[in-house]
Amino acid sequence: MIKDFEGKTEQEAIDNAVRELGLDRENFDVEVVESEKKGLFRKGLVKIRIHFDAEHEIEQQPEKKRSIQTEPDDFEKKVIDFITTILKKMGFPGVVNVAYRREFKLGLTIDSPDSGIIIGKKGKNLDSLQLLANVYAGQLENAKKVVIDSENYRIRHEEHLVKLAYKTAEQVKETKRSRLLEPMNPFERRLIHTALNDIIEVDTRSEGDGLYKQVRVFYKGMKS
Repeated sequence: MIKDFEGKTEQEAIDNAVRELGLDRENFDVEVVESEKKGLFRKGLVKIRIHFDAEHEIEQQPEKKRSIQTEPDDFEKKVIDFITTILKKMGFPGVVNVAYRREFKLGLTIDSPDSGIIIGKKGKNLDSLQLLANVYAGQLENAKKVVIDSENYRIRHEEHLVKLAYKTAEQVKETKRSRLLEPMNPFERRLIHTALNDIIEVDTRSEGDGLYKQVRVFYKGMKS
């Protein structure tokens, strides 16, 4: 399905799409159809076109209907117990709660005094824990994708990547020399590509092999 949204910046337009559709950012692709930039952070009007699968759209319901389920169901309890056990064996116990429920996805959050260690450098410990949880969840009946967060790390990390993309683009525009960013997973790379999609002076491409590739930001027309 396709829907259009707008905002003062591309990120604001994306946030509007997330709120209205009830989707996570990784569940749709963004196409910038119009941009009236007024400087680095594009305080003008940005119109985007969202491409997403109909099965991922969350039906908008009154708040009372969405808040009926307060206690974890059997699937959620098993996944929560699994993660809690791993945390204890790691030596960094924490409390695991349901952050949100979607038809095909379960969001969990970890509260712990050792959240910094649980998250790990660049979120690698959190990603590893999430991978284990999804392997376990895949063995259960009616399995859903499990997304694990702590201290709102994932949101903060996305904001950091968008700022990094804008900063790198400005450096490339000034020097007309390409810049190669650190290796990133597919979702992180797509975030960089999307953030710079409507900056006409620069372009991006992924380089390397394997899951973690690097994004090169280069000045259009240059030989890199």
